[in-house]
Amino acid sequence: MELINGSYIHPNAKIGKNVKIEPFCYIAENVEIGDDCVIGPHATIYDYVKLGKGCQVFPGAVIGAVPQDLKFDGEITHVEVGDYTVIRECATINRGTAASGRFLTKIGSHCLIMSYAHIAHDCRVGDHCIVVSHVGVAGETDIDDWAIIGGGTMVHQFSRIGTHAMVGGATGVSKDVPPYILAARNPISYEGINIVGLRRRGFSVEEIEEIKNIYKIIYEDDKNISDALRIIDQLFPESKHAKVISSFIRNSKRGICR
Repeated sequence: MELINGSYIHPNAKIGKNVKIEPFCYIAENVEIGDDCVIGPHATIYDYVKLGKGCQVFPGAVIGAVPQDLKFDGEITHVEVGDYTVIRECATINRGTAASGRFLTKIGSHCLIMSYAHIAHDCRVGDHCIVVSHVGVAGETDIDDWAIIGGGTMVHQFSRIGTHAMVGGATGVSKDVPPYILAARNPISYEGINIVGLRRRGFSVEEIEEIKNIYKIIYEDDKNISDALRIIDQLFPESKHAKVISSFIRNSKRGICR
């Protein structure tokens, strides 16, 4: 190992241009850090981690620790983080596993992983996601682009949270959360669509009204899911948002929140 400014940086680690590494960091051999990253003091980046360009890793964060999964047997697995993602103080992101068939924990670009959040083995987090402080995301969970998970929320293994969805704080996510909605309470329940988030992201009034009408059929018209999806297919045959919603629900393995 090589001691630089109080940090242990393995000489075989691949460090990009204009990377700032603060004192007392640990950076292992099989690590790749993209250009313009900032690694804060006391951050730990273990083997088989790749960071994109412009990422910020704050003090005490640990990226690439071995999975907290009894089926893990020391195999080579990875963590990948996209560009311009921020990982705040004491957040933890674990490597993937062979048992899952994924071998990879992947965080997208332009994400914010806040303090003390935990992203477990084989999770997939899309782009522009926000995982608020003290969230625990169990293994093999998929979080789609632009989703927000409120502070203190616990996400069950194998769950999926849809694009542009928002989960309220201190919620137990035991079912899949469909796209564009607000979900909260315990047990987790549909609370309406994420109107504020959709407006901020440029959705038109017409698009928001369409999404609202689609979810009215699913949640308010006293129909079972199969009947609701059949009606949505008939009423919104050309709607891209209807296709996103119906595809998500049809592919849900845990069932959607009610």
